Amino acid sequence: MTVSLTRSPHPAWLCARLLMLAALLLPAFASLAQDWTYRVRPGDTLWDLGDRYLQPSVPWQRLQSYNRVTDPYRLPPGSQLKFPIAWLQVQPAPARVLAVRGRVQARQGDAGPLRDVHQGERLGIGQHLLTGADASVTLAFADDSRLQLREHSHLRLDQLSRYGSTGMVDTRLQLEQGRSSNRVTPAKGPASRYIIDAPTATSSVRGTVFRVGAGDAGRSAATEVLEGRVEVGNRRGRHLVTPGHASRARSADAGPETPEDLLPAPLLDPARLRLDALPAALAWAPVERAAQYRVEVVRADQPEVLLFAQHTTDTRAVLPDLAPGALRLLVRAVSAEGVEGLDAQQDFLVLDQPAPPLTLRPVNTETINSARPRFEWSQVAGAAGSVLQIARDPHFLQPVLEQEGRGTHLRAAQELAPGAYFWRVASRDADGRRGRFGQPVALTLIDTPVDPALQPPQAAKGQLTLRWQAGTTGQRYRVQLDRTGDFAHPLLDEQVDQPEISLKRPWHGTLHVRVQYIDDDGYAGPFSPAQQVPLPCRSCYGAAGGTLLLLLLL
Repeated sequence: MTVSLTRSPHPAWLCARLLMLAALLLPAFASLAQDWTYRVRPGDTLWDLGDRYLQPSVPWQRLQSYNRVTDPYRLPPGSQLKFPIAWLQVQPAPARVLAVRGRVQARQGDAGPLRDVHQGERLGIGQHLLTGADASVTLAFADDSRLQLREHSHLRLDQLSRYGSTGMVDTRLQLEQGRSSNRVTPAKGPASRYIIDAPTATSSVRGTVFRVGAGDAGRSAATEVLEGRVEVGNRRGRHLVTPGHASRARSADAGPETPEDLLPAPLLDPARLRLDALPAALAWAPVERAAQYRVEVVRADQPEVLLFAQHTTDTRAVLPDLAPGALRLLVRAVSAEGVEGLDAQQDFLVLDQPAPPLTLRPVNTETINSARPRFEWSQVAGAAGSVLQIARDPHFLQPVLEQEGRGTHLRAAQELAPGAYFWRVASRDADGRRGRFGQPVALTLIDTPVDPALQPPQAAKGQLTLRWQAGTTGQRYRVQLDRTGDFAHPLLDEQVDQPEISLKRPWHGTLHVRVQYIDDDGYAGPFSPAQQVPLPCRSCYGAAGGTLLLLLLL
């Protein structure tokens, strides 16, 4: 037989718990004892107002008596009526999932099965939210207050209700683990509450912007206030925290610490803050007493929606490619105690239109024997120009070349050293707005001397014909012949359309030949190394001598 014994709670412990409960519930009881004030509008009657705002168990006659109204059907416009909070209708007000990044899961109660959370769904009282690594979720409450739950966090929805159509909302949350950022709509009445309970302290507000950390890995829970004021407290004490300050709570057995200044916002380096093309590198000046930094990108119109987040001990970071829209960069210092400081911020715009063109040449991983290669792409409807970028890295953090044109091809404006490169193109519309860049294309540049593959000369009927390897479509050729090989005063210097040339009166002896390929845009590559051609005797021409040997001296 197994006997289970339950020991009665220690009186001191029970007393402490009761005191803590009383401290937490006192504001709620106080609000219920207050009145909500309504300003009468033309046409209002106590009958209609009672039906609209009062609980079904409270007749409108009680409202008449409470306000000492003589005629319930004729209320003076502009006059005020008082509604006891305890009489008002109260309805559930589920939270709406505004945005999800990464994997976010929810369960009902402490032991329910986990399921994935999706944007747009509604979450009611008792739901637990859990975020994984590199994940976040943004909730919108009945009064449009917003909460952003960050990575590795656990939040419980304890109270989600609204007082009919009064605009007053009661929101109470339990942050079990991790961190949240909050933007709370100013309270519209005495019963409006927004409370976040952390393991060691409670943060209560009536309209403000603040962050709460539950504390972990030996760090204290912290409340950091950016706008407005937040009351932070537990059964051991309370503090009113003002903007630019934070209060830490090490345990529930010790009161919150005296508010401390937040670390200042880092100074962003303007020379390393080019955000018009992603991925992008950024840097900032170090902040004294900072142990690390947090970099975030949020939506500019809804800063509670997190798109990217990273912690780093360095004073630089790389932003990845992000969805188009008006975005905001946030960088803040984090102390050794885990308290996050003020934000440095920079708004920027990522455009999706005009669309990037389709790259044509060079193709991916192609090897080009040119210091100034030519790049070609397709025409995009609505595009008035194009932007070409060339870089050593596929993220284009430091482009080696950027140039613009109005057509569908460009040649590198400067010579590039041999090596591996990447190129990409974006479109620009008639108003000068540049769209997103297309996918990077890899290429390799070499500087191997051009070999025209000169064929053995053909002698016939008093003529000598030289032929070489044809170039690409549209290319022309410049041929030079010289006796000495220095080509200071060539015997022949001609441009031809075909990869051959015929000599009516060949000279005797040895000739030096070199060929230059000219593209259809006029760009001329380097001359090939000179090659020696020994000429046959004059009598050989009339006799239609056979093929001669070609000696190639490189």
